[in-house]
Amino acid sequence: MYLDYNATTPVAPAVTEALLNYVSEEFGNPSSEHHYGSKPRMALNHARDQVANLLGRSDARVVFTGSGSEANALAICGVVRATAVERPHIITQCTEHPAVLETCRALRLRHGVDVTYLPVDGSGMVDPAELAAAFTPRTVLVSIMMANNETGALQPISELARVTHEHGALFHSDAAQAVGKLPIDVPALGVDLLSVTGHKVYAPKGIGALYVHPDVSLEPLVRGGGQEYGLRAGTENVAFAVALGTAARIVADDLAAGEPERIRGLRDRLHNRLREVLGDRVMLNGPSWSRLPNTLNISIDGVRGKDLLTDTPGLAASTGSACHSGQRRPSPVLVAMGLSIDRGLSALRLSLGRWTTREDIDRAVEAISASALRVSRIGAAGPTPIR
Repeated sequence: MYLDYNATTPVAPAVTEALLNYVSEEFGNPSSEHHYGSKPRMALNHARDQVANLLGRSDARVVFTGSGSEANALAICGVVRATAVERPHIITQCTEHPAVLETCRALRLRHGVDVTYLPVDGSGMVDPAELAAAFTPRTVLVSIMMANNETGALQPISELARVTHEHGALFHSDAAQAVGKLPIDVPALGVDLLSVTGHKVYAPKGIGALYVHPDVSLEPLVRGGGQEYGLRAGTENVAFAVALGTAARIVADDLAAGEPERIRGLRDRLHNRLREVLGDRVMLNGPSWSRLPNTLNISIDGVRGKDLLTDTPGLAASTGSACHSGQRRPSPVLVAMGLSIDRGLSALRLSLGRWTTREDIDRAVEAISASALRVSRIGAAGPTPIR
């Protein structure tokens, strides 16, 4: 039972087929002017258009990268290095992905950039008023993820972008988890920069993209031959770009066919049936409404997430904790939301995707419920405290 689509997605068969053609047959360098370069060049441009169309802007400047993390780094470092502001200031949030947090940390430690980390409420949401109060005359960039990878919490991106522009700064959003799960319209959102990750949308690992508004200037991380609008030097990975473009077309078709509604129905069935069996011991972590349609983050009272997964080897999911020096600690995201240590260690993230079926959900409910009862011995003696 694969319920870990937020970690990575299986590669769609059509994506694999498209990719392999540009590994074996159409292997040419897209910068070459002879016959061998023409088809790869056209394929690269077509893939760029496919990603742009998925983002709601056919004329978008889409820069292919090696990952979503690289796209985030190019956006954040590119803005900071391009600005004329002395000791620039960045605003982000405390529950961002490490790809953003660590980039900001490195800029602060190595380049003297000031960074403000906005708090979140009990649902993991940023308050636009908190953002407005954080600006300084040196603020050049705000980076707020669109959807949290653990809880699925959807931030009010259009409002946050509007506040940002009112203060004369640029707005970047890591949309790795949102793209392909919800319709994205960058003009309506008002973002200046937006990151995409291939392996979250049924493409392979090792490919990502950054949407860059035509009016935004960035300094490249890698200089060289001028590829990717001069923002990422190096001969393009045509095969993986084609894979991401093909995946973008597939998820665009899924969105048009109502896939988010199907997935939301399965997610809610999973949640409701677990509550039918385990009652109030099942606690939702994160917002009930403003979240991804595929994401369910719960804590089961008296059961550590790690213990539950160990007891359920047929289930692929994620916990809300990580192991440091032999001790388990709750997720920083859940801690920032104000959850107790016990509840954080009990967290279980279940994330669905395009191949999840009703039968998968019913099997998962049976397996999780049985494991929870075994691990905590709720049925015989009531909830066991976590120590």
